[in-house]
Amino acid sequence: MTDDLPPLRDVVKRYELQARKSLGQNFLFDLNLTARIAREAGDLTRSTIVEVGPGPGGLTRALLAAGAKRVVAIEQDERFLPPLSDIAARYPGRLETMHADAMTIDLSAIASDGPLKVVANLPYNIGTPLLARWLEADAWPPPWSSLTLMFQREVAARIVATPADRADHGRLSVLAAWRTRARILFDVPASAFTPPPKVTSSVVHLEPIARPTACRLASLSRVTQAAFSQRRKMLRQSLKSLGGDPIALLARAGVDETRRAETLTSDEFAALANALDDGASAG
Repeated sequence: MTDDLPPLRDVVKRYELQARKSLGQNFLFDLNLTARIAREAGDLTRSTIVEVGPGPGGLTRALLAAGAKRVVAIEQDERFLPPLSDIAARYPGRLETMHADAMTIDLSAIASDGPLKVVANLPYNIGTPLLARWLEADAWPPPWSSLTLMFQREVAARIVATPADRADHGRLSVLAAWRTRARILFDVPASAFTPPPKVTSSVVHLEPIARPTACRLASLSRVTQAAFSQRRKMLRQSLKSLGGDPIALLARAGVDETRRAETLTSDEFAALANALDDGASAG
């Protein structure tokens, strides 16, 4: 680290900060890891960087040291506002802290002066719903040019899963594959955190696909929910909850009625969503 700020462990001690399990908090003190996450996000000098859950500011400092033009740190826990204020003083005009719940923030409002990159060690308890919220945005392409995020390893596996990874392939992987190119960059051992969680973590990188396969998001959500809610059953059975004739629906989509949800690609689910809408229009 090139700044002259005190070590993070000293910051935590000074402000008497303790990670709260109820908020999914785990502090990452390893400067090599925070610097690596910042590097994996690409060129930071031309984008606004949004960080969710900065805590005492380890990754925040790495992003600024790596040349981030502007960092917007969204922190719900007011205990971390003083140490973040110290970092802002060290990097005048480059760090803005928002005391807010990330689930309520409209990223497009933050992106008013250019593209965004979201880089974050996400609190475990909001990682999946927050990613789903970003992927399910009505407007697409989104305001962000990339997401570089840390999740529990099992969640990361579900994000990047394909039909070849049947146990992990589900609604989240379909959504991610439909609208992004997602990949796992590297794993982070539990020992890197304070306190150490009981699981390994992984850093995932997602880049938006400008023009995903055309279909309505609401219809895609309906067919994936129906299909994966009974993932062990053939689609001719699991899709009955949609109403109408599932065999006719599958025929319109060109999908074999004996297949199961876990074998379908995102494009095939998009075809099912379009077939659902076509059937509704014909009716």
